[in-house]
Amino acid sequence: MVEKRGFEPTALRIQQTATNLLMNYVALVSGVPTRMHFTDHYRIERVIADKETGKPKTIESLVFWVDTLQGEDVARTFSILSQKLAAHFEPFLTDKRYEGYDFIITQMGEGFLKDWNVQVIRRPETE
Repeated sequence: MVEKRGFEPTALRIQQTATNLLMNYVALVSGVPTRMHFTDHYRIERVIADKETGKPKTIESLVFWVDTLQGEDVARTFSILSQKLAAHFEPFLTDKRYEGYDFIITQMGEGFLKDWNVQVIRRPETE
């Protein structure tokens, strides 16, 4: 028997929940804004299949440690393979300037045609 709690799940609610299902890393869901705060970052080399030739190639991935996801405390990572998406964060890498901001990332589309909308929100300063 399924317990009803006064609402029927909508497709958007199911997609938002899907963002939080993975245990140790953040996976974006197309069309769902995902708000994160980063505490540290590093770069790592990864081997992927080239989209045109299908052959393996090495790329650099930007990885962030996430301590807040959708307003909740977490301990996860967010890995960026796309150089286009990584470019949004480059200005914040020096001196870990990203620590003073939350980032809302909305993925649009799937596969090689996807794009991202990145909103930067200043965090309130604490004394």
